[in-house]
Amino acid sequence: MMYKTVTIVLITILSVSFVINCIDKDVASQEPIPQIYNDTRSIMDTIVTIKVVDTDSTHARMAIDNAFEKVHYVDSSMDYFDNTSELSRLNTDAQLFDASNNLTYVVNKSIYYQHITHGAFDITILPLLDLWKSKFVPGGTHQPPAENEISETLRLVNASNITIKGNDIFLEEGMKITLGGIAKGYALDLAIDSLRKDGISSGFVDAGGNGYYIGHRPDGTSWRVGLQNPNMSEQVITVVGVTDMAIATSGNYERYFSEEAKVSHIADPRTGYPSQNLISATVIAPTGIDSDALSTSVFVLGEQDGLKMIEELDGIECLLITNDKRIVKSSGFEKYEVASA
Repeated sequence: MMYKTVTIVLITILSVSFVINCIDKDVASQEPIPQIYNDTRSIMDTIVTIKVVDTDSTHARMAIDNAFEKVHYVDSSMDYFDNTSELSRLNTDAQLFDASNNLTYVVNKSIYYQHITHGAFDITILPLLDLWKSKFVPGGTHQPPAENEISETLRLVNASNITIKGNDIFLEEGMKITLGGIAKGYALDLAIDSLRKDGISSGFVDAGGNGYYIGHRPDGTSWRVGLQNPNMSEQVITVVGVTDMAIATSGNYERYFSEEAKVSHIADPRTGYPSQNLISATVIAPTGIDSDALSTSVFVLGEQDGLKMIEELDGIECLLITNDKRIVKSSGFEKYEVASA
């Protein structure tokens, strides 16, 4: 499943840098030593890493496995490429009766984001993405779609036209949705919730640039996340310390519809054309679903409108890299920055 390719696969400029210092063991007390346990797997078209702080390896592995099950669940139910998934059946039939609470929640949340972003975030963008991709496949024109093609397809793009009655979801004819700009963040939320229910109070889940961090490192400090310089992958532009917060970054410098196209993978649902307002947008938020959807939204909105929206939302901060390489931060972003990793 592709996430945030063309509003879908989230482009990551996050490079996580961790310095883990285990707490010294008091020999007299013989108390267990908190340690880091981790696992990495390929899910949701990206690399997912889960790390936890625990004193028992068996318990830690159990908690990690349970958290991975939540990520797999989101992938299997919200992957529109999978013909058996709920989302695929909704796109095929234009209706889905008795949808799961999880899918219903994500679709409802997506409609909310479409509203507060004035259409910059819209999960019904899939027909438009398919139109663009069709131009650059073997045998395609290798030219952008014609204006009339885009105008015609844009008639199908409007999340406000999704109807939800209880757990029944209805789409208008021809409409199709993708949850690539939000599902990964929701998967983080479910995984973190699973860890907490299993008694894990410190750790993180990172999914290809989306991260959710809880508690502290064994040395008592917050988790460190380096925001990577998009032009120099070995360097970071800043390091943030986060506890019980999620971070996501959207950018246009790694993935394209095709190398020939050289256009942003994140399209603007309002215009039908690729969004090229920023190089990247990083959002820190209390939940994974917020950081995921809002990083895409800000990227599409651009510097002025994106920053304005973030400043109006409680508990949300952002860092933007403009096309002329300026670094723009929301008013409260600096409180997360730390001197070193």
